[in-house]
Amino acid sequence: MALEKLGSSLHNSIRKLVGKPVIDEAAIEEYLRDIQRALLQADVNVNIVLEMSERIRKGAKKELPSGVSRRDHVIRLTYEEIVKILGGDRSRSLEIKPGRSNIWMLIGIQGSGKTTTIAKLATELVKRGLKVGVVCADTYRPGALAQLTQMTENIGVRTYGEEGEQKAVEVAKRGTSFFVKEGVDVILLDTAGRHKDEEKLLAEMKEMTEHANPDRIIMVVDGTIGQQAAVQAEKFHATTNIGGIIVSKLDSSARGGGALSAVAATGAPILYIGTGEKTVDLESFDPSRFVSRLLGMGDISGLVAKVREAETPVSKKQLKAIISGKLTLVDVYEQLESMQRLGPLGKVLSMLPGMGYNVPKDQLEIVETKMKRWRYVIDSMTEEEKENPKILNSKRIRRISRGSGATDKDVRELVQQYTMMRKMMRTLTRRKIPFFKGMPRQLT
Repeated sequence: MALEKLGSSLHNSIRKLVGKPVIDEAAIEEYLRDIQRALLQADVNVNIVLEMSERIRKGAKKELPSGVSRRDHVIRLTYEEIVKILGGDRSRSLEIKPGRSNIWMLIGIQGSGKTTTIAKLATELVKRGLKVGVVCADTYRPGALAQLTQMTENIGVRTYGEEGEQKAVEVAKRGTSFFVKEGVDVILLDTAGRHKDEEKLLAEMKEMTEHANPDRIIMVVDGTIGQQAAVQAEKFHATTNIGGIIVSKLDSSARGGGALSAVAATGAPILYIGTGEKTVDLESFDPSRFVSRLLGMGDISGLVAKVREAETPVSKKQLKAIISGKLTLVDVYEQLESMQRLGPLGKVLSMLPGMGYNVPKDQLEIVETKMKRWRYVIDSMTEEEKENPKILNSKRIRRISRGSGATDKDVRELVQQYTMMRKMMRTLTRRKIPFFKGMPRQLT
């Protein structure tokens, strides 16, 4: 993700400050220059950066409360100022009114990633247990309906469209009426990509708003355009009341900081950010949590939410086997599956304080590749082999490696890791670790 470069630069600036034996005026000025350089390289507006720096400089000179070091005070000021740049604590809740269909209309210029974002938003809503319908009212772009239908079919969401119909407003009216009758919770209304200077299309958008009567209008902004995002947001906001913004393509944009700060300056809340190409790569935008991760301070609440979403229920039988050191490769496989559902390992580690920038990317890729390969290896085993890996001889290992596309070394490495896990669990149980003391007696 391109924002990693910004985060890494900011994190390094903080580490450099922490390493200073004395935090005097010269140290603070050097620190501010480092922070300025990092933000300007991410395309954050120069005036915003200079104003932020001045506030940190003034705040750093104030008398400190007892027990607070100058170093910690400056870091806290930096955190608070960057949070403020990205919109502060403004409410970002997407209220869903129960007992009726909620209509959300998505707008944006052509090429902003609106269609992909709709599929991502639909995925997010389905994960929350909501029934979703999508209306394709983009009657200008060839293949728009086919593309949207293909993307939403993969997540079990129906798309309404009328191939050949040119009147977008009519399609929007009939599509929303169709899904209201179907009783869906949220209707996502896709519209044609518009350029900020195309007055005809902006007029059509206004007319569609009047006829479809959406509960919320959400604008999709391309994160790769940097500070220019503000020009788009202001033009659209003047035409129709924007209730929220999604910034897309932040996985590929070195100018992501500029887009985020520029959009936040318009006053419209950033609801989500797109962080990848998959339909699951959409993150709720919380400035506090986002900046914590950016600075390498972690995002524990976000990690907990991810774990809860991905966790697999564990039966008493499985739990007893695991804590007694009798776990099988079936248990290992289920844990690998749960890890996979959490998402890329790099993103998971970025939520842990101090971990985001301390593990080399090439090492993360090696670990992820191994985890994926081990799942294939376990899939190629018989039930007996999964339950009792001790029976794996050279002949069986060769068969498993061929069936999984792995090597004999990969299979042996998995067995070795599995054996180490068993020994570790037995050791923890014997030592009466507090975690196990709290377990029901019948399980220990």
